[in-house]
Amino acid sequence: MAKLSKEQRKAMAQKAMDERAKHPQAEKKQSGFKFIEEESAKLESEKN
Repeated sequence: MAKLSKEQRKAMAQKAMDERAKHPQAEKKQSGFKFIEEESAKLESEKN
């Protein structure tokens, strides 16, 4: 992969920050693993 110029990196970072600002994610109150386990249990119960 070719190195990006400083301007290109700045532009990419700015674009990413703008996208995050447009689509904020709700902050989770629990850790990722706990969330995954709960989602897994929920999907298993729906499947059965």
